[in-house]
This record gives sequence, C-alpha cells and structure tokens, in this order.
Amino acid sequence: MGVETATIGFFSWLGITYSIKVVWAPIVDRLALPVLDRMFGKRRSWMLLAQTGVATGLVLMANVDAVATPTLMALCGLLVAFSSATQDVAIDAYRIEVAEPRLQAALAAMYIFGYRLALLVAGAGALYLAEFWSWQVSYEVMALLVCVGVVTVLLIKEPEVNHFSAAADMAEAVSREVGKRGHLPPRLARIAGWFSAAVAGPFLDFFRRYRELSLLILLLVALYRVCDISMGVMANPFYLSYMGFSKTDVADVTKIFGFFMTIAGSLLGGLLVVRYGVRPVLLAGAVLTAASNLLFVLIAQQPPDLVGLAIVVSADNLSGGIANVALIAWLSSMTSAAFTATQYALFSSLMTLPGKFLGGFSGMVVASYGYIEFFLISSLMGVPAILLAWWMLRHGSRLDSLSPANIAEGQGSQQPST
Repeated sequence: MGVETATIGFFSWLGITYSIKVVWAPIVDRLALPVLDRMFGKRRSWMLLAQTGVATGLVLMANVDAVATPTLMALCGLLVAFSSATQDVAIDAYRIEVAEPRLQAALAAMYIFGYRLALLVAGAGALYLAEFWSWQVSYEVMALLVCVGVVTVLLIKEPEVNHFSAAADMAEAVSREVGKRGHLPPRLARIAGWFSAAVAGPFLDFFRRYRELSLLILLLVALYRVCDISMGVMANPFYLSYMGFSKTDVADVTKIFGFFMTIAGSLLGGLLVVRYGVRPVLLAGAVLTAASNLLFVLIAQQPPDLVGLAIVVSADNLSGGIANVALIAWLSSMTSAAFTATQYALFSSLMTLPGKFLGGFSGMVVASYGYIEFFLISSLMGVPAILLAWWMLRHGSRLDSLSPANIAEGQGSQQPST
C-alpha cells in the first residue's frame, strides 16, 4: 500500500470528529446561515453546506499523494470528516422535526439502512474502483455520489414545525439564565445565559435524573464499543497486507457479504430486545463482540481461506448488529423528550470517542507485536464493558425508576418503560 501501519492508525483519528460533534451541535441547531437560510431553510441549508464540504474534501484527496504528503492528505480527510459529522447533526435535527412522534421509529430505521448502504458503496465500491482503476478515480466517484444527497435535499421540504416555538422557548430560557447573572456585564451575561440554557441544560438534566448512576452509565457508553472500533481500524491492512487477500476478495466478503450479515444481526437484535428486554441483550452483545475478536486470532494463524474469512466476518457482523441495536435502544430509553437531540448527541459522541482514540495507536501495536497479539488485546478491551453491562442488568429496577419513560408514565403518559 506504501503507507506504514502506524500512519494508518493515526489517520483513524480523523473519525474522532464524529465523536465530538456534540461540541458544535448547538451552533448547527441555532445559527441561521446567511443567504442559504433564506433560500432553503435552517436544516436544509446546513445539510447543503456540509455536503459541499464533503465533496470538496474528496476531490482534494483525489489529487493528493498520501505517501509523499501525508499531512496534506490528513487535512483533506479532516475536512471530509468534519463536514460529514456536521451533516449528521443537521440530518438528526431534520429527522426529528419533519414528522410526528409515531413515525420517528420508521425514520430512524430508514436512516440506519441508508447509512449501511452508504458504507457498502463507499467501502466495497471504493475498493472495486481502486482495484480496477485507481484510488484517485475512487475518490472522484465518491465525490460525485455526494450529488445524490444534494439532489435529495433540494427535493425535500424544510420542516414546518418547531422552529419558531423552539426559538421562543430558548429565548425564554436564555432570558431566565441571563436574569440570574445580573452581576455580569450585559454581553457576558447573554453569552453565559445562552451557554447555560442551550448547552449545559441537557447535560444537567441527565445528571440530576440519574444522580449517582450517571458516571457509570456514561462509562458504559464510552467503553461498550471500544474493542469493536479499535479492532476495525486494522481490519483492511490485516486482510490485504497480512493475509494477502485481493481488494475484490475483501470487498466481496467484508463489505457486501458483511453488509447483509450486519442487517441480519440488527434484525435479530431487535427481536431479542422485544423478547427479552434491552439490558440482557446489551450484556449479550458485549460478550459476543469481545468473543468475535478472538476468531481473528484463529484465522491469523491459518493460510488465507475465503470460507474461513466469511465465517469470521459473519460472526463479527452478527454480534456487531446485535450489540448496536441493543445500545441504541438503551440510549434512546434514557433520552429525555425535552432534550432529545442534544442528549442523544452526547451519547452518540461518547460511544465512539474512546474507541477511535485508542484505535489511533492500533498501528503501533501491530508494528510492535503483530496482529495476533493485537486481536487478543482488542478482545480484552471488551471486558470492562461486559462487567458494566452485567452491573446495569443487576440494577435494572433502579434504572427503570429514573428513566424518562417511567417519569412520564407517572405523570399520566402511557409510554412503556424500557
């Protein structure tokens, strides 16, 4: 490939932008873009701006030599990652505002399916293009495919609800917070009031509700996918460089076949959550994810075999699908309706940040010890999540008593507790 494994590992840090998008999510949620906002509305204007950033970054990457100028390639990748994470924030806001609550589950399901389909195109499709043409052509085609999203945004309608009422509610909340800070200069008081109402408010609500359990909940969120994400950074170098599979073999097995196994795992995870509840499946998902990493230790000691690779990829994607569904269901059950977007942004950011940060060192581990030791270490990294998930299962009644659904039911809502 021409790029050292340690460099590949460090490049994975670009994905941290998805893990810290909660930092600038309030800006995307509140700031109206000049000109674009009047033409397309708040949500669509941010989506279009983000898509422009993604396409621009991909075109630049197509014209940069990653071996000769890795820093410039990293900056182009940063533009793509930042723009894509910003698009996620805008799409989440659009999805919540565009339809009534009873349609949100269907919208979320279609969003997940579209995300997986995009991964398939950008994964297997990019590998096919690189195999038969070049990486430059691959990046250019990916940039061209951004037009699908642009056309979609131009065709859809801007949400007609919540914008003015949300602005009024926020103005009232900010006014209250500013009033508490009369001892400060007016400008500083307004900044502090906005920060307290728009940024700190959702987080304070979570900590006040779950009290002494808050840190353990956030710790589980942070650690649940560590072994999965950190292992995934070195997956393609392992398949291509260590095992010696061709790009088309990897695309066929890990991207196309793996895509369908992930969907199957997600469906199975959904059925299991309905049948047994979210916390038992959360624990099972943590165990299966850590165990599936050990299967890579086995194939790393065997000659290249597509059947063996397919079996391991099947187990890995099935366990990942089950674990992700359980995690999303669990996080959704803890999100307050008053702060849905911001609190879920906190969870979704936190659940990938540690794994992506540690994944940045994965290339160094491989270079120093080898792939077998790397997969053993990544599997052991799943043990804390297993222990925390088991603890959450043991304290399920306490968690249920503090959940937003339970509180709403106590106030007259008929929402079932998870």
